[in-house]
Amino acid sequence: RKYRPKRFDDLIGQTTIAQTLSLALDSKRLSHAYLFSGLRGSGKTSTARIFSKALVCEQGPTSRPCDQCTHCQMANEGRHIDIVEMDAASSRKIDDIRDLIEQTKYKPASARFKIFIVDEVHMLTKEAFNALLKTLEEPPSYVKFILATTDPLKLPATILSRTQHFRFKRIPDSDIINHLSHILNIEQIGFEPAALTILARSGNGSLRDTLTLLDQAIIYSKNFVDVTTVTDMLGLIDPNFMRDMFGAVFARDTASLLNYIKQLADYEAEMVIDELIAFLKERLFAQDDINFSNLIIERFFRILSESKSLISINAEGSFVLTLLLFKMMESLKIKEIDEMIASLEADVAQHPMPAAPRQVQAAPVVSHVEEETTAPTQQPVKEPVVAVAPPKSEGELLFEKLAAKVMDRNLQLGQCFAEGFSLVSFSRPLLHLQICAEDTCLQELRSHYKTIIHPFINEIFGPETDVKVDNVPYEKKNPEILEASADNPAEAPVTPVPQIKEPETQPLRHQDEDPNGSGSCVVGCEEKPATPQTPEFDQGAILQDPMVQKAIELFGNKVTIQNKI
Repeated sequence: RKYRPKRFDDLIGQTTIAQTLSLALDSKRLSHAYLFSGLRGSGKTSTARIFSKALVCEQGPTSRPCDQCTHCQMANEGRHIDIVEMDAASSRKIDDIRDLIEQTKYKPASARFKIFIVDEVHMLTKEAFNALLKTLEEPPSYVKFILATTDPLKLPATILSRTQHFRFKRIPDSDIINHLSHILNIEQIGFEPAALTILARSGNGSLRDTLTLLDQAIIYSKNFVDVTTVTDMLGLIDPNFMRDMFGAVFARDTASLLNYIKQLADYEAEMVIDELIAFLKERLFAQDDINFSNLIIERFFRILSESKSLISINAEGSFVLTLLLFKMMESLKIKEIDEMIASLEADVAQHPMPAAPRQVQAAPVVSHVEEETTAPTQQPVKEPVVAVAPPKSEGELLFEKLAAKVMDRNLQLGQCFAEGFSLVSFSRPLLHLQICAEDTCLQELRSHYKTIIHPFINEIFGPETDVKVDNVPYEKKNPEILEASADNPAEAPVTPVPQIKEPETQPLRHQDEDPNGSGSCVVGCEEKPATPQTPEFDQGAILQDPMVQKAIELFGNKVTIQNKI
């Protein structure tokens, strides 16, 4: 309380809010209600009192109160009659708000404004909030409301919409440390900077809590604030002890680790894990130890997170700490990526891989004249010629993909497609195919063409593809001629096909075949013997089957036997 700020310039860590309120006072752009929210000890109440003093100062409203006039002195002493402070935690009922509203009806006694500071306003009841709404929205011109809370989410939206909301942020540790050192220098008390760092971290961004801990440390340390005294007072672990323990981890000294674990038994396990995390955070920002690389810190932090989850399920603290430290020691055995690359390069240098086999190129063509000039005893060595298959065209690649897709959809249909369909040519958008298959496959292909094959063609070759299919009779084929004509139709040898006279009693073609179909058959199409007739089944034998008789007993005596081909 001795070092509570009296001016906007004295606020710690809230520069933005102090500047905004100062500009509002200097430009006379004042609102009728303000809401200050933030962490405890972040300066909400102090800012409300400074702002109230700036409003009632005889030279104001001004961002720099004179602190000399009667109004400023009474405001500093907390006895100004026109500055009413109310604790909503203890006065939270509707009757208390009614009394406050009744006071707003009377003009200020001596100042130009009547100011109501309501602290912990989120503690008011629902009825109290409803009673305050109308007055808070349209108060008299001489009334100003300043509401303060640590939990603005509990306030109704109607209250939030009627106020200017200022959010107080967490005070940085660096600002708190500077303020503590300033106070200690004024009080002429010695200190260690590391001790102030521990106090600021323990205050969790609250300046009031940190000042309370500092006052306690001054008394406990007999006017010299050092690390040992602060850690003993707060029940924390000495940073030097932490550094020695991590040294034993890096040295993989199991005996020393067991000794450190025994010493940690006096501390709370969760607090030890928090201190380890804070220590690793300092090492990460300091970058003063080559052992604490980013990768090592990341591994240690994962282990600490897992240990925290074990603590949350009430695991035994000493066991968790033992497991934690030994897992840290084991994690050091994992190699980094650079080390693995260097090790791999060293292995390759010591054991080089065998050379790849040399490719044999085709021997040059030697003319007959050059063969005669060579020595007769020397025989030319024939080197193997590597045959390189010509690259496949786009149509061939897409047709192979089509055949694979049909095979994946239906095995029987895919086999018939591979045997019956062949690619003649493909030039966008025309796809020219041939079909040559026996009756069974032909029927299968025709029945599934519109439902399976044609949609796959549109998917693979494109929806704009125009498909032309030549139906070649199965019995008219000559593979030798077709292979030559497929490769190069212009250079294909013309071989006369012997005419085979069919007997007059030749059966008719299948009803689905094209009667006008002509031309050569596809590559690999061979004649197959006619499908044998399906033998007739003995109905008596079927009825004597034990399973059939059991079915008759279960479902009735009426039995119908059909021969399905």
